[in-house]
Amino acid sequence: MAKRKLRMMVAKPGLDGHDRGARILARCFRDAGFEVIYTGCHQTPEQIAVTAIQEDIDCVGLSCLSGAHRYLFPEVVELLRKKGAGDITVIGGGIIPNRDFKLLYDAGLKGIFTPGIPLDSIVEWVNKNITPKG
Repeated sequence: MAKRKLRMMVAKPGLDGHDRGARILARCFRDAGFEVIYTGCHQTPEQIAVTAIQEDIDCVGLSCLSGAHRYLFPEVVELLRKKGAGDITVIGGGIIPNRDFKLLYDAGLKGIFTPGIPLDSIVEWVNKNITPKG
């Protein structure tokens, strides 16, 4: 039986409307052979969590350039846990100061990727750290 492709979701929580990087990452994931859903801009943490569950996502990649990552990213992780989907890996990217990494990791994010990290490195991290369900 063929192994199921990794299912990735790229989401832009909050009011941040700058999505060029998120779209590039979604395309990169698709080109790496993953199934990809891009939810677009202005998603609430609730919308992201519900969509991730409905779509049987293995990993949610959150992107934030507005500075609201300290609230939005942990909220997505918490909502997934509350909805019984704590097994969905959450990673984040965007303009995230190094001083915020600990807060985000402590909140349950598994990876943080900031501008300048090669796309191949992100794909390599995903392939090493995330296994498709079933």
